[in-house]
Amino acid sequence: MHLPGFSDVLAAATRLQGLAVRTPLLWNPALDEAVGGRVRVKAECLQRTGSFKFRGAYNAIALMPLADRVRGVVAFSSGNHAQGIAEAARLFGIRATIVMPADAPAIKADGVRARGGRVVTYDRASEDRELISRGLCEETGATLIPSFDHFGVIAGQGTCGLEIGQQLAERAETADQLVCCVGGGGLIAGINLALAESAPGIAVYGAEPEGFDDHARSLASGRREHNTRTSGSTQDALLSDAPGKMTFPINQPRLKGIGVVSDEEALAAIAFAWRHLKIVLEPGGACALAAILSGRISAKDKTTVVVATGGNVDAALFARAIGG
Repeated sequence: MHLPGFSDVLAAATRLQGLAVRTPLLWNPALDEAVGGRVRVKAECLQRTGSFKFRGAYNAIALMPLADRVRGVVAFSSGNHAQGIAEAARLFGIRATIVMPADAPAIKADGVRARGGRVVTYDRASEDRELISRGLCEETGATLIPSFDHFGVIAGQGTCGLEIGQQLAERAETADQLVCCVGGGGLIAGINLALAESAPGIAVYGAEPEGFDDHARSLASGRREHNTRTSGSTQDALLSDAPGKMTFPINQPRLKGIGVVSDEEALAAIAFAWRHLKIVLEPGGACALAAILSGRISAKDKTTVVVATGGNVDAALFARAIGG
């Protein structure tokens, strides 16, 4: 299995130059006080399409041969990868078909359609999204781009880690640890590739939803563990079946641990981010912030970078989180 490396992340950064947003690294004294340490928040909720996913989606399509690219792309996603693929496909002028769960947040499905993507829905509990996606590819000749287990996707997500290293250096700062939300592990794999070369002293931790702690169990057992549930958490962006076949070999030797976060803790983190950081997060995008606010991962007396991965939240759920 051919895995991406640091040079592939650097190449992805060149392709994304002027297209991906260089998202800010935020600081707020209320957050430092809440955790008893110093925190910097990488606000990927301000990325194009509202999450980090545009990085990997664009890089994956850019790596496709032109003859394949013109036949379009297919992806399966609960919404953020879907929007990233739809936007990247729009920029390349090609078709995108996205297989999305019927219970995906409406804001995410609407975002795909607004960018010219076609949405095909399925039932999480009874249908196989990968089977549906592969059938669509066979029908149309399109190329399937998975949401995390893909060479170009992982390399593209790694550009987030490159930026973090650069932004810390520009401030003459260092960090003790980084906490990132984990679904299939594509973003944290890319970040691990970037930081292993650019800032090897930073310990990397993951954060995932309660009831979907496949990474925590996989690190404990030393092999890829699967979740028994397919739905039932508001942190919809992180409900992957298992760590990726490509991502786990990258992450296993580098991850120092996992914080497992309840939906209530994720909603509390959304409210905190809105009140103090003035950013909008979705539950899955707030998971890493929730991990340090709840103490699932200790930030006391440390400098911690938290990756706030996405902000595509339905209005009703956001209102619930902030007490509206």
